[in-house]
Order: sequence, then structure tokens, then C-alpha cells
Amino acid sequence: MTDFEIRPAAAGDVGAIVAMLADDALGATRESPGDLTPYRVAFERLAADPNQFVVVAERDGTVVGTLQLTVVPGLSRRGTTRSIIEGVRVHGAERGSGLGTLLIEWAVEESRRQGCGLVQLTSDVTRADAHRFYERLGFVASHVGFKRQL
Repeated sequence: MTDFEIRPAAAGDVGAIVAMLADDALGATRESPGDLTPYRVAFERLAADPNQFVVVAERDGTVVGTLQLTVVPGLSRRGTTRSIIEGVRVHGAERGSGLGTLLIEWAVEESRRQGCGLVQLTSDVTRADAHRFYERLGFVASHVGFKRQL
């Protein structure tokens, strides 16, 4: 796993990130890799926010993984700051290489560095393999999540 480099994403990485977001059954129905304009706008907004960390993993100069980490200050739990991991993706050719573990370990360590007392994530209910992966890394399915489209 030492031949991966995790680094902050750059604007030039947006196409590769979106391609990975779209590369599964769920992503194929909700992402539009043919039109990068809304993703570029979103990336600029994320890049300007000091509580947002979009990273990519590279191997030999090629983007092969990504995730977004959001740091959220809060009042609950005695003012605990938490982080949220989202958009974890590993390129199909790299699945099973340990890169997913490396990305999550990076996110947990960065959360500690940011002073977070809790790191959380959500995963679509249909992603049973992902659930086993997160549980293996110490995450506990402790809550029921709800969403409302606007």
C-alpha cells in the first residue's frame, strides 16, 4: 500500500473524481460525468471552505481513489467536533488493493488532527459489502439516517 499517495484534490482532478462517483449502480443513476460544470462549481466552493477536505489517492500519477471529509463543530456531546466521511470511492482496477482502508485511516487520523471526538459516515442501505468494510474498520451502525430531497 505504500505506492499510493494521498493528497488534496486539485481542480484538475474533478473529472477523475466524478468518473469514480459514477462507476457503480447507484452512482450511474445520480451522477453526470459528461457535464463537469456543476462539479467544478461545487469543487471551488469546497476548496474555499477550511472545514472541507477533498482528497485523492494517486498511483503512478493516476487518480485511483477519493473521499471527502467534513469537519463539523457542534454543541452536543459537550461541544464535540465531529467529522463526516463521504464520497469514498476506489477505482475498479484498485479494489481489493487496500486503498479503501488507507483512505479511511487517513480520514480518521485527519479527524484526530482537527480535534474531532467522533467520526461518522453514512452508506446506502443497499451497499452490504461497504457496510462490512466499515464495520471491519471499527465503525458501528448506531443510527438510522433520513434524507429529504429539496
